[in-house]
Amino acid sequence: MNQHTSSPTPVDQMVEKAVLDLGIPPCPAILDRFMVEARKDEPDYHRLASIICSDVSLSASLIKTANSPYFGARQRVRSVNEALVILGLNTASRAVAGIILRKSFPTVPNMERFWDASSRFARLSGWLAQQLDTLALPPEDAYTFGLFRDCGIPVLLRRLPSYESVLQSANKEVELDFTQVEDAVLPTNHAMVGCVLAQSWWLPEELCLAIRHHHNHGVLATTTSPPPLLSRKLIATTQLAEHLVQQQLGLSLTQEWGKLGETCLNLLDLDEERLGALAVEAAPIISANE
Repeated sequence: MNQHTSSPTPVDQMVEKAVLDLGIPPCPAILDRFMVEARKDEPDYHRLASIICSDVSLSASLIKTANSPYFGARQRVRSVNEALVILGLNTASRAVAGIILRKSFPTVPNMERFWDASSRFARLSGWLAQQLDTLALPPEDAYTFGLFRDCGIPVLLRRLPSYESVLQSANKEVELDFTQVEDAVLPTNHAMVGCVLAQSWWLPEELCLAIRHHHNHGVLATTTSPPPLLSRKLIATTQLAEHLVQQQLGLSLTQEWGKLGETCLNLLDLDEERLGALAVEAAPIISANE
């Protein structure tokens, strides 16, 4: 595993091999072509639209994303070209990656609720980044992290028959880190798996590190070592998004806010009064179907 400030250790290399042996989906060709063009000094929007339009389902999903309340388009988006302009290439590329991620696990049963929750966390995380402007947290990064934070879960569900029961135990754990529950019985955990997937799918290093450490209270609270502050802000923002969703809808119930909430509020510089106001203001974003 590539570290932010140091070379990989033998333990890291062993863990990464175990992760890769689980069969992480390689970066899909369509996303690879899109990202190569999007990263050029002068990207060709017509070529980008053509790449997206080669997949009818992807085209429809990107237009649907651009029309969601979170992005607030003044007029209804009707084409991929319009979606790329409305979203901007940075956000559009992340949205495309998120859409393809969802399509990459057709054999994993009963995942609709998981994907719907990830989409809701992504929208709300991006919205929170806009509201908490003193954080200097790019909304598109918060949105992307919300989409990819738990992407290791479907990988493990697909490859390890026992993982569903491990996941249930981790969701109920009130003291140990979520990933400690996984590490006790598995060769790796969903955060490590998700980090490796994100690295191979063109996500920035700060997002990959946030995925790797998003259940680690000690890392989240540190001020002297990696991951960088941006990564910790991403973790805190999406953890708050999950907490607000749990409060309003009673979905995706975990024990993480009890373990991480105080540290998250400190990182976000939020007090209880502002938190209550945000919960009221976030209600329309949380309840939106798209």
